[in-house]
Amino acid sequence: MAVPKQRTSKKVKNQRRTHKKLHVPGMIECSNCGEYTKPHHVCKSCGHYDGKQVVEQ
Repeated sequence: MAVPKQRTSKKVKNQRRTHKKLHVPGMIECSNCGEYTKPHHVCKSCGHYDGKQVVEQ
């Protein structure tokens, strides 16, 4: 029967069981200027949101 020679430390065990992953946020193209922005946010380059001028640039 297989028996481990040494005990696996908590740190090593927890590093093996991690679920931390990098992910890219979804980006959409602004309907006014074509820049990529986050969805449901005002465009930083032109100030438009939902086809309307919201912020004066």
